[in-house]
Formats: sequence, structure tokens, C-alpha cells
Amino acid sequence: MIERKQMAGSLTVEGFGLGDPRIREFALFPWTLYHGDPDWTPPLDADLLGSRLLGVKGLLTEENEYHRDAEVRHFIARRDGRAVGTVSAAVNRRFNEHYHAAIGFFGFFDVEDDAEAAGALLDAAREWLVARGMTVMRGPGQYSNATHERQGVLIEGFEYPPTVELTHNFPYYSTLLEGWGMAKAKDYVAYMIDAQSPPPVRLARIANGVRRRGRVTSRPADMKHIEDEVRLIVEIYNRAWADNWGFLPITDADADVLVESLKPIVDPGLIRFGYVDGEVAAVLGALPDPYWALRPRWKWYGDSDLVRLARLFAVRRRIPRVRLMFFGVVPEHRQVGVDALLFDEVLRYGQARGYTECEPSMLLEDNKLILRPSAFMGGREYKRWRIYEMPIG
Repeated sequence: MIERKQMAGSLTVEGFGLGDPRIREFALFPWTLYHGDPDWTPPLDADLLGSRLLGVKGLLTEENEYHRDAEVRHFIARRDGRAVGTVSAAVNRRFNEHYHAAIGFFGFFDVEDDAEAAGALLDAAREWLVARGMTVMRGPGQYSNATHERQGVLIEGFEYPPTVELTHNFPYYSTLLEGWGMAKAKDYVAYMIDAQSPPPVRLARIANGVRRRGRVTSRPADMKHIEDEVRLIVEIYNRAWADNWGFLPITDADADVLVESLKPIVDPGLIRFGYVDGEVAAVLGALPDPYWALRPRWKWYGDSDLVRLARLFAVRRRIPRVRLMFFGVVPEHRQVGVDALLFDEVLRYGQARGYTECEPSMLLEDNKLILRPSAFMGGREYKRWRIYEMPIG
């Protein structure tokens, strides 16, 4: 344990629920904390607060599907009335039922370099979780730490901006969490691949052999039937990722949100499905990185959602960087070369379209099934995030 830094001024922590007017201040606090940071990139405000104009049910609104299976609380720390930090506490009932566990989550953790404020926020979250029978406290995330959620504290790679749906924070966050008593639960990593480098000779040889044998075929995503395609991705995901740490099956409601988020930026040639003897077996999906355009510019005209979206739509067909977001092969078809075929075809497509960088992420630090191919493709680990936990109660 480290000693908490004592700061001048009186410290208070306020707790509140969904629908409280302070939700807006809670959501927008990071804009003040990170003001001027050239790398920090948040989601759209609408993704958190909702927007009738954009047709979005924000995560911090009562209408969001997340709250059907969860109970949440939000906290703001103030020093002499000025907000200096935020945190949430959540009980995700569906997650705990899936794992037969009593894990409480903390998230939306953003705070000044103030150990006293960080400790007070975490204390408040822990007390709320203990009162609801939780025995482990894990985080940070947004609300929780299912595999498909935005999560983790960045601990390496601070000099690089995040790609879509990934977090960026100050280096002192890990010190604050470990000083309060948190310990590592699991790390996620990101690799960076030079997408214009010649592909490994062995990859082409394996892929060509798979083609000759004729059992394995592939196809790109069909944008005319994007809803059906996303549900096929979800079907494969729920089978292929089932044994991964932190996995929680994606629901139809999650799939609907994914459809809406994909439509503006998807390049169908970067998403390919693999089939073995006519049966769907795998998916490899990369997306042009919208954060390349959405990163705040800190100009006089501001960084509202409309400004950021206008910038995205102006350049969306010229984004040079892609994030490999999902890659999975169902267990019964993992030894037939479908992975090599998909890698080969997506790489060739991406090179022809002029993409220059590909980031496979977030990869579990011990998931050799994806770490090895990432390294084989010439990737280097360049970022690392950590999930923390501690016993409570």
C-alpha cells in the first residue's frame, strides 16, 4: 500500500442513480480532466447520454438495455465543490449468473492525480457493492468487464492514441489502484501490424493448400443484409469465445446496438466468414478505425458530436488504420486452416485498398490462439491494459 496523497481543501463524495441531473456532469468530466491531451479519444457523448437525433439509447440512461440485468450507482468526488473524479459501481446479474459468482464491478474511473480522492471514490463503490452481497470487486470498465465491453486501465503504450472502443488514461492510474489495494486479475494486449508489408510466404502456402483441398470457402460481409450478418457474427462469437476469461454471451439487444455502430464505417471486404463443408465455422472482422477521425482536435469550434461525426463522414473512406476486433473459429473446425485462409484474404484486400496499419486487440495475454497469428503476421505488442480485482465483504 502507498500513502494517500493529502490534498488541500475539503473532499466529499456524492452518490446518485440513473436519471439524476448529475449524470451529464459524470459523463462529461473526462473532457475537463483530459483537456488538450493529443491522444485521449472518448466515445461520442450520445453513446453515454443518448440522442434522439441520432437514435441512440445512451449507456447512462434508463432506456439502455444494459440496465435490464444490472443495478448501478455513480459517484463524483469534489474538492471544495470542484469535481476531481468519478467512478461507478455495478452488479451485472447476467454476468454473475453465467459464472455462478458474486462479482461487483467498478468503472468510469477517472480522477486527478489525487490518491485521497481516488481512495474515497473506490471506498464508496466498495461499500455499495458489499451492501449488495458482492464478494469480489473488479474493474475498471465502463459498467463491467465482459469481453465485449470497453474496459481496462492502460499500463503500457501511453504515447499512442487508442483505436475504436479502447481506453486511454494517465500513467498514474495503475499507481492509484494498486495503492488502494487492487491486484492484477488479467491483462489484455494490442499488436500493431504493418499492413503494407509483404505477407509471410508460409501464410500464402497454407492458404493455397486450403483452397486446393476445397473443403474451406469464404465470403465477405453482405451489407444488404447487415442485420443478418451481425447475428451470424454473434452466433460465431458466442461459440468461439465461450471459454475465454471474461466471456459473456452477446444478446440480440447487444447485436442491435452493434448493427447501428457498424453501418457508418464498415468496409465489407474487411469482414469475412469462413465455411467448412458448407457449415459456418469462423469470422474475421476488422473495421476502419473511426477514432482516427473522432479524436478531439481541441479547436475553438469545439468537439461536439456533430463536429466529430462530420469529420468522420468526410474521411471515412480514407482512414488508413484498421482495428481487428473479432476473430474466432468454432472449436470443431480449428485444425483445418480456415484461419489462414481468412487472414490471407483480408490482408490482400486491405493492401489493395491502401490500409497501412492493422491493430489486433484486445487480446488476452494468455490466448495463444490469437497471439501467435498476430506475431506470425509481423505484429509487435505495443499496448497493454490491466483489469484489477480484490476480495471485498
